[in-house]
Amino acid sequence: MSDNNPEEEKPKKKKGKLKGIIVGLVAVTLLGGGGAAGGFYAAGLVGVENHEPEDPNKPKIVLNDGTQVSEKEAKSAVPEDSSSKFKVTYHQIEQPFTSNLSNSESFAQMSLAISTFYDERVFENVTAHEIAIRSAVLMELGQQNPLELETSDGKLKLKAKLRDVINTTLKEKSGFGGIEDVYFTNLVVQ
Repeated sequence: MSDNNPEEEKPKKKKGKLKGIIVGLVAVTLLGGGGAAGGFYAAGLVGVENHEPEDPNKPKIVLNDGTQVSEKEAKSAVPEDSSSKFKVTYHQIEQPFTSNLSNSESFAQMSLAISTFYDERVFENVTAHEIAIRSAVLMELGQQNPLELETSDGKLKLKAKLRDVINTTLKEKSGFGGIEDVYFTNLVVQ
């Protein structure tokens, strides 16, 4: 007699509808997500390296054997923590730099040399834009505290600042920096 109880059939229908709705939502979500991922992949936003064409006028890195390679080739050929495979080239800036120092009656006079792992075009850019570089270096030197320049740490900080200033100036003027380090060949603070 209770085989066809109408109260027992109603909950089964609700569970069936709810289960169908959940399965449908999951299917739509998966298909939509897969479609979006496929669209991003096709558009080149995911899973594909950006291949920017390299500027042929950009200086090349010089390996110790004299071979000139692009930055991308150098990164794949040499581990990032190793610079021993690159040929270091040095350039002495001929005229010394003299400037009053910040908030004092002291002045500093220094001569600089710079180095690069890149080809001769970096030094051609340095020579072409020497006046702008000299101005930027003198501006940075004039901001230094004479007491800090008496310490090794202060000199190391100045070297790093000068490298950054020279690279920034070169990037503004020629589109590429390339200076790896700055060296004092003479430094007098009075």
